[in-house]
This record gives sequence, C-alpha cells and structure tokens, in this order.
Amino acid sequence: MTDFSIALWSFNLSRAPGSVEEFSSMIEEGMARAANAGADLLVMPEYAIECCLAFKPDGLEPREEMAFLASIGRQLLPHLSALSKKYDLSLLAGSMPAETWLGLTNTAFLLSPDGKVRHQDKLSLTPFEQSPDTWHLVPGSDLNIFEIKGARVVVLICLDVEMPALSCLLAKHNPDLILVPSMTEKLSGYHRVFGCARARAVELMCAVAACGTVGRSEGTTQNETNVSGAALYLPCEEEFGFTGIGAETPATDGMDKSEPFLIVNAPLKQLRSLRSGNAEVWPGNWTADHIKTVT
Repeated sequence: MTDFSIALWSFNLSRAPGSVEEFSSMIEEGMARAANAGADLLVMPEYAIECCLAFKPDGLEPREEMAFLASIGRQLLPHLSALSKKYDLSLLAGSMPAETWLGLTNTAFLLSPDGKVRHQDKLSLTPFEQSPDTWHLVPGSDLNIFEIKGARVVVLICLDVEMPALSCLLAKHNPDLILVPSMTEKLSGYHRVFGCARARAVELMCAVAACGTVGRSEGTTQNETNVSGAALYLPCEEEFGFTGIGAETPATDGMDKSEPFLIVNAPLKQLRSLRSGNAEVWPGNWTADHIKTVT
C-alpha cells in the first residue's frame, strides 16, 4: 500500500439527535461524505455519543449517564456495522461507554465492511472519568494492534496519547498509523493531546491522525465546552515538508456550529522506507535499557 486515506470528523455535539436511528442517520452523512472522497477509514472523536444525552430520560442523574449511553451504544453498533458494509468503508465510531465484567469502560469501536467489530478501551482515564460521583469508569488493560487494508493501526484515546510509556510499548511493533479520538474541554487540553500526537509521530516514525469533539450537547451536565480540531502528523522529515504537519484545521469550540471534516493521506510506503533506515537521524526503536539514573 502506498497511501492510506483517512477522513477525520470533529463531530459537533450540538447536532442533538432525538433517537438512536436519527444519530445513525447523522453518522451516515459523514460515511457518505468520506466514501465519496475515496477514504479508507472515517474517524469520529471520543464521546461523540454524548450528543445522545439530548434525548436522555427525565431525571437522569450524572452518575447514570454512562450506563444510559452504553445502552445507546449497544443499539447503535448494528446500524453502524451495516453502514460500514453499505459504503465499503471502515469506521472508528469515536468512543462510548461499554459494559464489561469489571464495570463500564470508555471504548473505541472499529467496524469494517466485512462485519468485524473490534475495540480498544481507554487505558489512562482522567480523574473525572473515574470519579464515583460522575462517570465511574474503569480503565482497560490491553493495547491492540489492528490491520486495516494492510496498515498496522493503533488507537490511543485522548489522554492515552499523552503517555510516553505506551509509546515505548508500541515501538517494537512498528505501527503505521495511530488514531487519536479525543474530547477536550479547553484549548489547553487540545494542545496537550495534539502536541503529544506530534511527538508520537516523531518517536515512532509513523502517521498520527487526531480529531476531537466540538460544540456542546443539549443534555450535558458535565461538558459545557469542547475545543478541538483535526490533524494528521508525520515525522519531521524533508520528504514531508520538514514541519511534521501533514494537515491541520484550526481549533474551534464549535459554538458557531462549525464541524471540521478533514481528508488526509497517510504516506505508508514512505514511512516504512524511513523506518527501514532512510530517515535523517531516527535511531530506530531505541530503548533506554542500558541507561542508569544518577542523582
């Protein structure tokens, strides 16, 4: 494979569907748009499903929101699987709460046209996500490597991309592409996530595609603002224009109903060539095992 085409959709939570079916129809808009652009994959952001709080039951407590959204997710996934087949397009359906035997996780679902439904749990939760007074989620423990049309793909959900320890774990597996669905309340959070996404591209000599939610859900009790955008980051090599920025939209809070939708191409053949020894100074999958700390 030479290039891998990705559509990054910074979904605006103010869309406010009135049902699972209406939310599915909204997602189909993005699927059709991505398919018409020739994309191999559509990526939606973390907690895009929060827009469904617009039709939550009256009197739902904040600590009950995740269980409600998990039930919406169970109903939604068959619709999305059918859309993936209809448009012959893989879909990273953002992330949503999912039930496990340990409790509710924040889980990204990857659907493919052949009917496969794969998932990646968020590994490093924010204090808010873990609080028993609000969402009370539990972290995952497995870091999965997926294959999509020959590309080795990893999903790091929001805060996970800020953890260098995960980058060290991934280094020996030579990922081609890291997907970063995110949700950040402020511009500071956006810069933390997207700045670390750029660092991962340099460290791993791979492409990193990030997109986050924008706008505000009509039914929210927690996230009054969401600031984000969409971007593809690459290693800072001459072949890619030196800066490491493959493509990038400006950050927005989405309160004007704006909704970044970015089509990008990850240059997999060039990235693999660079990883094989043709990069300017990249030392390969370097570890610090031989280094000792001196105080």
